[in-house]
Formats: sequence, C-alpha cells, structure tokens
Amino acid sequence: MRCPFCYHEESKVTDSRNAAETNAVRRRRECLKCLRRFTTFETIDLTIQVQKRDGSYQDFSQEKLIKGLDSACRHTRVSHDQVRGVAYRITSDLMERQVREVKTSELGEIVMSHLRGLDMIAYIRFACVYRRFKDVDELMDAIENVAPKVEAQETLS
Repeated sequence: MRCPFCYHEESKVTDSRNAAETNAVRRRRECLKCLRRFTTFETIDLTIQVQKRDGSYQDFSQEKLIKGLDSACRHTRVSHDQVRGVAYRITSDLMERQVREVKTSELGEIVMSHLRGLDMIAYIRFACVYRRFKDVDELMDAIENVAPKVEAQETLS
C-alpha cells in the first residue's frame, strides 16, 4: 500500500476492524518511511451485473440501492440506518447466491419483500415506481393486496 503522504511503497497494518454496514475491512496503516498513519478500506469487488428492462446491463451498486430505498422511505418511520441495513442484507443475499447477474424484476421483488416487513408506505412507494402502475386501479389492487396482511399482523400483536 502506497503512503498518501510520501508515496513510499511499504507500510504496516496497526489495526484491522470489520465495517459490517459497508461490507468492508477498515485498516489503520503506518508508513515505514515517514511514520505517518492513514486508513484504508478493503471491500469485496461485486461482479454482479443487473439486467435492465431494456436488456442492457449495469454493475450492481449498493449505493444506488440505498438511494432508491431512501427515496421510498423518506418521511416514514424508517431511519437511514435501517435503510443501510436492508441494503446490506440484500447485497449479502446476492453474494451468497453466487450469481453473476440478476434481473431488475428479481431485484425489485427482493427489495419489495424487505420493504413489506419494514414499512407499508415505503413498500407502496417503491411498488409505484418499480411496477409502473398505469392507473389508480392498479395502485388500489396493490394496496388491497398489502392491507389484509397488515390487518392480520395487527390482530396478532
């Protein structure tokens, strides 16, 4: 690892910690020449490709996933930390599957299943964008499909 201060090629690791929320390892390093310390993050290189609706491919991005979840969860009881946790779980699930590509339709269903258990408003917001409802009737059908599950959960509580 090259020192960012003096550009010397050799450094030693003084501390390593897992940064679970970002799926990375945080390392404190010390340059063997100038003795200054700096931090590096090692992350897993996800080689998952997302097949878009038009047939094109795009690299999977956890940050893009977080951005979409944040939009759906804006002005709800869902915190940013919860959003990051959901994104981390989805990313981990994709990595465990050991697949090289995933379709946006499959990814959208995975996201919606996580949102359904987290917040119904966020779920409906995401569904509106993901499913591209053409009219109010389609939206009402989606709400009615969620409403019985919510009522069942409330009676069990």
